[in-house]
Amino acid sequence: MGVHEGIPPGTVTKKFVLLDIDYITRNRVPVIRLFGKLLGEKEEGHIIAWDKSFKPYIYVIPQDIKVCTQDLSELGLNSVEKVYKKDQGKRKEVLKVTFKHPQDIPKLRDRIGNLTSVQEVREHDIPFYRRYLIDKGLSPLNVVEVEGKVLKQGPVKGSPTTPQPCIFQVKNPPKIILEEVLPEFSVLSFDIEVYNPRGMPQAELDPIIMISFSSNQGLQKVVSYKNPSTASDIHPSSDSYLDPPGDFVEVVANEKELLEKFVETVQSENPDFILGYNSDAFDLPYIMDRAAKLGVPLHLGVDGSPPRFTRLGFGNPAMIRGRVHIDLYSYVRRYLHLERHTLERVYLELFGQEKYDLPGDEIHLYWDKGDQRLERLFHYSLDDAVAVTQIGEEMLPISMELTRIVGQPLFDVSRMASGQQVEWYLIRKSFETGNLVPNRPSPEELTQREGKQVVGGYVKEPVTGLHENIVYFDFRSLYPSIIISKNISPDTLTPDYKRGTCHVCPEYGHKFHKEPVGFIPAAMGKILKDRIRIKSRMKQSRDDRERQILNAQQEALKRLANTFYGLYNHSTFRWYSLQCSESITAWGRDFLKKTMKDAENNGFKPLYADTDGFFATYTGFKMEIN
Repeated sequence: MGVHEGIPPGTVTKKFVLLDIDYITRNRVPVIRLFGKLLGEKEEGHIIAWDKSFKPYIYVIPQDIKVCTQDLSELGLNSVEKVYKKDQGKRKEVLKVTFKHPQDIPKLRDRIGNLTSVQEVREHDIPFYRRYLIDKGLSPLNVVEVEGKVLKQGPVKGSPTTPQPCIFQVKNPPKIILEEVLPEFSVLSFDIEVYNPRGMPQAELDPIIMISFSSNQGLQKVVSYKNPSTASDIHPSSDSYLDPPGDFVEVVANEKELLEKFVETVQSENPDFILGYNSDAFDLPYIMDRAAKLGVPLHLGVDGSPPRFTRLGFGNPAMIRGRVHIDLYSYVRRYLHLERHTLERVYLELFGQEKYDLPGDEIHLYWDKGDQRLERLFHYSLDDAVAVTQIGEEMLPISMELTRIVGQPLFDVSRMASGQQVEWYLIRKSFETGNLVPNRPSPEELTQREGKQVVGGYVKEPVTGLHENIVYFDFRSLYPSIIISKNISPDTLTPDYKRGTCHVCPEYGHKFHKEPVGFIPAAMGKILKDRIRIKSRMKQSRDDRERQILNAQQEALKRLANTFYGLYNHSTFRWYSLQCSESITAWGRDFLKKTMKDAENNGFKPLYADTDGFFATYTGFKMEIN
């Protein structure tokens, strides 16, 4: 690969917003690829920065270090280093075993774990690209600076007019720059309509009849192979408030050209984010099936690659390299509690307005009949794409902030449950603080954990009747505050007790060292302090845009903090602890009951209580009547 004209030889510096990451194999060497949006006066488009210096590794807790090192050598593992790490609050000497390729780890993990000289293998299940982000201290959607050499620039595969990303060889470790002002990200939403005379469309039989687009850069169009103008002239639309579809419909010859226009639109718009609604399970798989049938290459990635499906949690989301593909359907199902999550219902919930709608099972009739029904179908299709853009603008800012906090790609974070987000945040903090990450539970451990129940918060049944002079007492962040103030963490839990050195849990008697600060309380404490600091800045700010960004940041931190306390009793949580979970709720019940008692001693009568607050009436209040 040659060097682009005008780029001087030698080391250069590039700044970009990190959007995506993966790794490829070149000459049997794993190469990390950082995908980003270039920054700078003379820079535009995207960059793919290659780093071939990083190697995968695991930690081995040995029974005997000398014997274990010899056993590992006999397995052909000679890159073994003695390091000190903290494990459950105790400093341990462990072995860091480095491999040549990430695929070597699953091949050798069990053989290593079965060695008699090995007590346990740790951090073997952290994906290579996530390991890189953690170790390098990089957070997606933040600015990264790299030094190295430009390898190639030129036209994108399949599109001579779209500039290819700068291919860059990283020389020195990338640096994150937190104080940079971030650019506006370009967003492209899309939606497909499929001919469906048999009900649920079948990709091997039923064609795509139109694709609609909407962007935050002003694009709004529908591409189809039926011309709306003829039908409109003969049968004027009864929906007089609708614009003529000829204003936003682009006509192509057939379905093959429709799919080619889809690729062309993605390449020409060159978006950072691609949004869909049920696009993981329907739109993109359907497009891929029809494109394969018609022989249309889908060069959608920044690197010209086609979409591919990847295993993530319980799903198989569609990944478009270098562009963050987000399926808003799976996203809103986690965060909006509705009886249905249709696009129409979600739009109504968020904006209080009804979007233009048609019966989905009659789309083929609207297509076949033509006249004003075809016009309505065009409007319906466009309205879907526009609604997706609006929903994304409303809901994604918090996930973007979570991405920066958790330190994993937005593609991943947008598909994670809250508990997974907390776990990856803690994995990053483990590296930063020199702690070993606990393994996921075995099937046997899961079975044992799933049968354990923890008593919840205290509830006082309401006093029936009409009441006056009602006040409400509320603990702010009760459970997070208990975790921090009582230092509740698996690494501070102890069977020993020396007077004055431990917090002793009511009811159960579980003991937690007061010092040093535990791993979980320290991580949670940072989240709460950051949130208080950001809320203070919000109050002082007079800039609406800054306040909007700060609000998204504090909401993201709030979401993380509120997830922490419930995870101690979640069976799959790496830092699971029944004793910690019991202690949190026990202290919560104790604080609430004591506060209610204090209120009674000061003239209040509690009427109803639940977990972290209670209603009361002031019985000492006397009204004077003139």
